Amino acid sequence: MTRHILTTGLAVLGLLAASTGTAPAQETDTRPNILVVVVDDAAFMDFGAYGGEARTPAIDALARRGMLFTAHRSTPLCAPSRAMLLTGLDAHRAGVGTIPEVIPPEHRGAPGYRLSLDPSVATIAESLQEAGYYTAMTGKWHLGHGAGETPDAQGFERSFALDASGADNWEQKSYMPYYRGAPWFEDGQPATLPEDFYSSRFIVDRMIDYLDAPERDGRPFFAYVAFQAIHIPLQVDPAYTDTYVDTYAGGWDALREDRLDRAIDLGFVAPDTTLAETPDRLRPWDSLTEEQRTLYTRSMAVNAGMLEAMDAHLGRLIDHLDATGALDNTLIIVTSDNGPEPSHPVGEPGFRFWMARNGISWDVETLGEPGTTAFIGPEWAFAAASPFNLFKFYASEGGLRVPLVMAGPGVAQGGRVDAATSVADIAPTLADAAGIDTGPARFTGRSLAGLLAGAPDTGFAERSIGFEVSGNAAFVQGRWKLVRNLAPWGSGEWQLFDIETDPGETTDLGDNEPLVLARMIASYNEWAETAGVLAMPEGYSVHRQIFRNAIRRQLSFYWPWLAGIALVLAGGIGMIVFSRRRKTHSG
Repeated sequence: MTRHILTTGLAVLGLLAASTGTAPAQETDTRPNILVVVVDDAAFMDFGAYGGEARTPAIDALARRGMLFTAHRSTPLCAPSRAMLLTGLDAHRAGVGTIPEVIPPEHRGAPGYRLSLDPSVATIAESLQEAGYYTAMTGKWHLGHGAGETPDAQGFERSFALDASGADNWEQKSYMPYYRGAPWFEDGQPATLPEDFYSSRFIVDRMIDYLDAPERDGRPFFAYVAFQAIHIPLQVDPAYTDTYVDTYAGGWDALREDRLDRAIDLGFVAPDTTLAETPDRLRPWDSLTEEQRTLYTRSMAVNAGMLEAMDAHLGRLIDHLDATGALDNTLIIVTSDNGPEPSHPVGEPGFRFWMARNGISWDVETLGEPGTTAFIGPEWAFAAASPFNLFKFYASEGGLRVPLVMAGPGVAQGGRVDAATSVADIAPTLADAAGIDTGPARFTGRSLAGLLAGAPDTGFAERSIGFEVSGNAAFVQGRWKLVRNLAPWGSGEWQLFDIETDPGETTDLGDNEPLVLARMIASYNEWAETAGVLAMPEGYSVHRQIFRNAIRRQLSFYWPWLAGIALVLAGGIGMIVFSRRRKTHSG
């Protein structure tokens, strides 16, 4: 009953097209356009519609005329989430079980750990392209840049893509030592950014160019827009930043409580919801010096300003669709790939040296401007994830629970979906919207068409959903959630929570519910085996692995230069030894 409810008449047209192998005639092709927008590292409550502090009028307007999801989960890391979004499969089955920056050498090249989409897996872009859609993507890809790995080989007719976890937002350069530069590609070929580049503006401008291109020729489109905002480095025009300094002057402890209160007022969590204890590793706001408070307040202001700027550019794209008459027939999806980013890169070994070498500053006076880096760090990330626990990379709700807004044809207006949904559900939903009958075995996700049309929650309440990234794992089944987080923010042991009554994950029920715990672990293990999850090597540390992988990459970049120095040194030492021996023999 839930399949093909999204648009009854449109679906019939689409099915006819799929059955004959051709799209309907261009003048009568009324299938919906599709726009999928991914915001990078946005917390559950970051958008204004979810109670966030940043002004996001474009996203808020979509929420008012569409559906807002309150129990939507993604993986806790960017590339696995994007792989699931584009394929409708578990991340490991799609070939992207983790990211290159954190993978241990024992996992490299293993099935599920290609770090690029598996060639045997079809993306939703390929399916839509085959069904007669014009397909385009702009922004962050992070799913491979080798032969056959860029978007043009994955179903996108046009693309301008960044294959990295992030990059500078003002220039074509890296943001961390793992990368030598910023690898941008247009239609699979290395590309150069314009002089006036700013990521959110450019990503939207290029998408508008693609949608207006003559080769679209009246076809319905699938547009995938993947912003760099609000991934590290946080960068935006100071005019956006300045308006948020007072907003965050109270510090991260106050923000965490404020967001809990707003979540309760908005009905996202029950009135008796409590917050998890703050880890000892996180600094209380009142322990900071005045200088530190000024810097970190400004950092969070840049974060909010960058989000507002991104929303403004998204608004330009939506206005363009309206001006060209496409908006009313465009299904729009806006979500985040994972929870807020806790990294504090300036504290990592060698990062300040790398910054000095690349002319990058971390000064409060210029924070967010060209030539700077900025980030919110673990304390702000922990607060931003409220009312949930922890943040990006970890399998607690703060890492998994993300915003999801849908609007357009087939979507009930002003509604809210409280059902448990997953990032893997987006691809089958798009297939339904386009009237593509892929068969029941194509996806591990489920179409949301029925929920979007206002149908009852048929089967979502008790569904099982598994996630795993680099040892951090979760398995959700109805009210129960099984969680395991590795160090430094977890114990590595399984915990059991009643996620309905305890969304903050404050009380481990494993000892009280041993049968439930055993059943959930068995269910997780069964899912993990099917998905192709590998156990982590003994003693794995994500921070240590990032450092080792970055060093390995730097050596690969500069080995000819280092080898030349080594040869010169060896030659010099040899000459000294030879000279001394001659003197010895002559004496």
